[in-house]
Amino acid sequence: MKVIELGPYSGPHGGVRTNLLAIRRALIDRGISCTTINLTHFTDAGGEDVEYPRNALEVVSLLLRRRCDVMHLHLGGMLTRRELVLAAVCTLIPRCKTVLTFHSGGYPHCAQGKRAHPWTLRGAIFRRFDAVIAVNAALERLFKEFGVLPARIHLIPPYSVVPPCSAAELPRRLEHFFQQHSPVLLSVGQLEPEYDVPLQIGVLSRIRGRFPNAGLMIVGDGSLREALARDIQQSPCGQDILLCGDVEHAATLQAIRRADVLLRTTRYDGDSIAVREALHFGTPVIATDNGMRPAGVHSIAVSDAAELRASLETVLLQPVSRPPTAAADDRHIQAVLALYRSLVSSQEDRSVARAGVSPRT
Repeated sequence: MKVIELGPYSGPHGGVRTNLLAIRRALIDRGISCTTINLTHFTDAGGEDVEYPRNALEVVSLLLRRRCDVMHLHLGGMLTRRELVLAAVCTLIPRCKTVLTFHSGGYPHCAQGKRAHPWTLRGAIFRRFDAVIAVNAALERLFKEFGVLPARIHLIPPYSVVPPCSAAELPRRLEHFFQQHSPVLLSVGQLEPEYDVPLQIGVLSRIRGRFPNAGLMIVGDGSLREALARDIQQSPCGQDILLCGDVEHAATLQAIRRADVLLRTTRYDGDSIAVREALHFGTPVIATDNGMRPAGVHSIAVSDAAELRASLETVLLQPVSRPPTAAADDRHIQAVLALYRSLVSSQEDRSVARAGVSPRT
C-alpha cells in the first residue's frame, strides 16, 4: 500500500499537524510507503519522502506523478476557496482512494457551517471523497447535512498520545521557569484572537493573593506575538509570564505533564489535542465550554475572567492524583490505518471482479 498525506507537515505545532505526523509515523513504522506533501510555506522540518511544493501547480504536478493507493487530505480552519479547489482536484486523481479529514471544530457553528446543504459546492466536493473523517460528532452531523452518505463518514477523533521519553529535557528557560514558579499555569495553542490569551494574562494577577509564586507559561506562536509581548511587559506580573513561542512536541508533552493546570480559554474550539494529552497525564484542565469537552474538564464560559479565577482557585487547592505511568494511546491512529486498508481492499476486490475472477475470501 502506498499513501500520500497532504497537509501542514512543517510549521507551528497544532492539532492538524500533530495528527498528520502521527499517521505518517505509524505508516513508516509498519513499513508502508508514505509520501507527505507539505501545504504550508514553512520548509524547515526536513524528513524523508517529504515534498515542499511552492505553488498550486506544483501540488497538482506531484499528485499526478506520485502514484498511490490512498490520498489523505487534511484541512483545518474556515475552508477557503483555495482549499475547496484542492479538495476537488484530489478527487479527480485516477486510480486512488481519497480521504478527507476536516479538523475545524468551530466550523459547524459558523455562518458557513450553518448553511450546510447538499446543493452547495462544498457538499458536491465532500461527496466525491471515498471517505471523510469527522473528528467530532458535530462535524459528523455536518457531513450528513452536506449529503455525504453515512457509510462514507467515519467518526475518528484526531488525537493520539505517546508519552514523552523520560530522558527528554525541557529547553533551559522552560526548566528554569518550572523551578522558579509554583503553581505553573500552562497554555498550549496559537497566538491568535480565538485563543483569548489576554484573558490568561489578566487572571494571573488576580490569583496572586492566594498563590504568590504562580507563573504562566504560554506555548505557541502566531500573529499576536508582538502585541502579547507588550501586554506582558505592562502586566504587574510580567516577570512571571513566559512567552515560549513554538516548542518541540516532546518538550511540550513534558511541560503538560509537569504543569499544575492546563488552560484552554478559546472563543471557539474543537476537540483540542492538548486537552486530551493533559487529561491523559492527569493534569487538570480548565477550558472554555464548547459543548464537546471530554469528561474531567473544568468548563467556563467564553471570556469570563471571574469564572476563570474561581475555577483556578478551586482546581489549584485540590489534591491531584496523577497516574504513575501513562501508556501510549494510539487507537485512533490505528482506526485511520484500518480505514486505509479497507478502502484498498474494496478497490482490489472490484478490480478482481471486473476481471471475471471470484473475489478473495
